[in-house]
Amino acid sequence: MGNSKLYKGSLNTIILKLLDEEGKMYGYEITQKVKELSKGELNITEGALYPALHKLEAEGLLDVEVAKVDNRLRKYYKPTEQGEKETINRLAELEDFIRSMQQLVNPKWSIQ
Repeated sequence: MGNSKLYKGSLNTIILKLLDEEGKMYGYEITQKVKELSKGELNITEGALYPALHKLEAEGLLDVEVAKVDNRLRKYYKPTEQGEKETINRLAELEDFIRSMQQLVNPKWSIQ
């Protein structure tokens, strides 16, 4: 996907959705899962990922666990109970947005 601005506004929702499905993940793992699921179309940079993770944590939507792996500390992120509820809300908003965009871009193929 050439224009990262198109998905930048959905980054927090993407992160919440992945963590909701996977339970807990560390940053690099999140970037690789997004790349895998999008067949290489979406590449999340560290410069975009970590500020988003910190913002979600500050909003009380993510908890952080620190574990020692190979003599290094690794932060694992997982959704809080509030984060799980917010994931549902944000996914519904994103689906509505996609539906509206589809109607604008290609009315013949609109999803009802």
